[in-house]
Amino acid sequence: MIATGLDTPLTDPLRGDDLVTVFGGSGFLGRHVVRALAPDLWRLRIAVRRPDLAGHLQPLGRVGQIHPVQANLRNADSIARAVEGSAVVINLVGILFEKGKQNFEAVHLAGAEAVAKAAAAQGARLVHVSAIGADPNGRALYARTKGRAEQAVLAAAPDAVILRPSVIFGPDDDFFNKFGSMARFAPVLPLIGGGRTKFQPVFGGDVGEAVRKAAAGEARPGTIYELGGPDVMTFKEILRLVLQVTERRRLLLPVPFWAAKLLGAMLKILPTPPLTPDQVELLKVDNVVSDAAVAEHRTLADLGIDPRPPAAILPSYLWRYRKTGQFRNRSSSVA
Repeated sequence: MIATGLDTPLTDPLRGDDLVTVFGGSGFLGRHVVRALAPDLWRLRIAVRRPDLAGHLQPLGRVGQIHPVQANLRNADSIARAVEGSAVVINLVGILFEKGKQNFEAVHLAGAEAVAKAAAAQGARLVHVSAIGADPNGRALYARTKGRAEQAVLAAAPDAVILRPSVIFGPDDDFFNKFGSMARFAPVLPLIGGGRTKFQPVFGGDVGEAVRKAAAGEARPGTIYELGGPDVMTFKEILRLVLQVTERRRLLLPVPFWAAKLLGAMLKILPTPPLTPDQVELLKVDNVVSDAAVAEHRTLADLGIDPRPPAAILPSYLWRYRKTGQFRNRSSSVA
């Protein structure tokens, strides 16, 4: 063990040839995580339902370093094969809305528990990515299943490190891009609940680095870290920032929670719903790092990470929603 000066010691570091299995590594956050892990020259096994759709990760490492394999969280044998020989197991799997068999209970809870049990049986270090607001007694089913999953993970693997990020931003995110896209054609943007909900947006690259540090044994075992960026912003401030970066003028229209929930009930039948009733419930609770996490040294700063603010990163990808993009001079007026 490595002494830390805190009550719980760090674990031993990995060797350069150790195998790390990443569940859900082909998604938005997965790309940031793999990019952070690859320079340490660990062998990376990316466990996904469709390995043929994970080829875009291989250029992030050296030849033969990154290897996608098939795994299904409903199939214990496929999980066991994916973690076989691993020194570290990382679970990034999560969904934002339910569709058919892909529901919160199956993915967030049963899937997380299955991965934790497999990692424990292998004797592997486990890093589990959850979300700020995870609470077994939360208002939203999303939050409740995330909270119950944390309990199941720590029951199966007491030394697991759990990371709870706030809303994650970066190229291909599902938050800032959503509102940037809406601003291209919608005359108004909705301020659900008056836009008072607070967020602490965190850059995907910073979350990826936190995962890397936890995988490397630089986080306290059995600890839940809360990851937020440097800026606490209301939903209204976030939309104003999106409009500023995309150089658009749009009306911000307050929408009461009851009306948003009704709208979500109608939209949830879409293949990829922009809003669901459960997401409206999430918006009733602030999504920021807790005072307890700060006091107990369970934040990005305590992992030695200086988080980057949205204003420094958003222009690098939200330019696509500007009327004239990035390829010609823009006038001072906005559309």
